[in-house]
Amino acid sequence: MRLGGLIFVDTKDPLEWVRAHKAAGYTTAYSPDIDSGDESLIQSYRKEAEKADLLIAEVGAWCNPLDTDDARRLKAISYCQERLNYAEKLGARCCVNIAGARGEISNGAYADNLTEDTFALIVDTVRSIIDAVNPQQTFYTLETMQWVFPDSADSYVRLIRAIDRKGFAVHLDPVNLIISPRTYFQNAALLTECFAKLGSYVKSCHAKDVKLTTHSSFHLDEVIPGSGALDYRVFLQQLNGLHRDTPLMLEHLNSEAEYSIAADYIRSVAKEAGIEMGVYK
Repeated sequence: MRLGGLIFVDTKDPLEWVRAHKAAGYTTAYSPDIDSGDESLIQSYRKEAEKADLLIAEVGAWCNPLDTDDARRLKAISYCQERLNYAEKLGARCCVNIAGARGEISNGAYADNLTEDTFALIVDTVRSIIDAVNPQQTFYTLETMQWVFPDSADSYVRLIRAIDRKGFAVHLDPVNLIISPRTYFQNAALLTECFAKLGSYVKSCHAKDVKLTTHSSFHLDEVIPGSGALDYRVFLQQLNGLHRDTPLMLEHLNSEAEYSIAADYIRSVAKEAGIEMGVYK
């Protein structure tokens, strides 16, 4: 597998961008923040990344293609198509978004999110995004989420079958599937289930952690890897059974120092488990 995360270098220079990832020891990267219509610059980034064996893991398409406002929904779908096309040109492993939400907030928890009508809308929406681009090497993926499909391994399998497109695959964020005391305390079993059912479709994963805190009701906080309950040994063992280039991307941390601490923790777990994880020297 390959480990990656955010870099704290503001640059539009592909060589400097590559060097920043090398300095962090990352062998995979989030897509560069550049104009997705600048063909020359896109090809420069792709060329330098390939030359340095730096895999571009994912292009984000963060928006709400399930918006209840038709104009905003169509605009979001167009944006997803644009980002998927950018991922294809860049040579990224996948383009990722959440399915969206049946309200104004793209990641909002709404009652209609988990209805059969919304499931059908997700199917139609993803098909329209993929069919407009017809990607040949990258994939459109939905990040697993707590309050919209796919909210479990089984619902993801159901989506894969219903969407029925070669250009659709899986983006796995297991922390987002920890939604109860059972899944929290038995997350090793959850991880094993996810990879057993979705493994061949997984194109990228997010690395974070989760901690149960003491409140009058069940409450979970997202925390830095190593300070929560996620069984990283099992997570990495399962990832190690996939393609050797499968990315594991750190996210949602506050500083370069936190990313370094998280990366060191994950590498230490991999070493203890006898798992080889590529790193720049």
